[in-house]
Amino acid sequence: MAEENQEATLELKPTRKPPHFVLIHGMSLGSWCWYKIKCLMEVSGYTVTCIDLKSSGIDPSSADTLTSFDQYNQPLIDFLSSLPEQAQVILVGHSAGGLSVTSSIQRFPKKICLAVYIAATMLKFGFQTAEDLKDGVPDLSEHGDVYELGFGLGPENPPTSALIKPEFRRKLLYHMTPQQECALAALMMRPAPLLALTTAKMEEEKGQEEEEEQVPRVYIKTLHDRVMKPEQQEAMMKRWPPSQAYEVDSDHSPFFSNPFALCGLLIKAAVSVGSI
Repeated sequence: MAEENQEATLELKPTRKPPHFVLIHGMSLGSWCWYKIKCLMEVSGYTVTCIDLKSSGIDPSSADTLTSFDQYNQPLIDFLSSLPEQAQVILVGHSAGGLSVTSSIQRFPKKICLAVYIAATMLKFGFQTAEDLKDGVPDLSEHGDVYELGFGLGPENPPTSALIKPEFRRKLLYHMTPQQECALAALMMRPAPLLALTTAKMEEEKGQEEEEEQVPRVYIKTLHDRVMKPEQQEAMMKRWPPSQAYEVDSDHSPFFSNPFALCGLLIKAAVSVGSI
């Protein structure tokens, strides 16, 4: 732990501008879930922005009204569009937030100096095939009926939102997480736009294919994950190999269960590609 703390509080070189980390939450969470990482990184001198995607965190939208991935991802698109042309950020996505990272690489390759996936869906073109769904969507069927579903388009149509039931959250999401973080999540979690997420598809922008491939990607594998299982994470890395891969001893939520180690790995990833 001492080594992890030392990594997490790495001093910045005075001659370089501190890198700007942009953190993207996963399904049912919001910018609030990054509070420990934001604190650790900011006291070490880094710039950190946490985004609430549509229907998440304090965004007032209802998940049942979102029918496309671009709708859900609009706050991140707006943020990246607002950056100066020469600005570059390190984009970090957790779980379903990996879809937002990949989409952003394709839309804004010049504004992203590093993409980091934490236990995240890392599929180059989103959900195009049955193999994509197998690798990139958590399969929790072995645990029974774990979701509360919403049907914004009517009961005769596929569900539009989903939220893991309270009785399953500790077991699946937070089994290595301190109890106080579980209590926080119980207060803050919201239904996720299931239809918008599971229909996410990406296409390479014409003329930008080479620029997209030049954005280095790092994958952080969560070793004790019961949601995005380690074998799913391995399958996605095998299909679209990242520049670097690291492991963290955590459940699906390392920002709660092992924040010092995760913070250290984010800094290590930035160092590995010369962003620090």
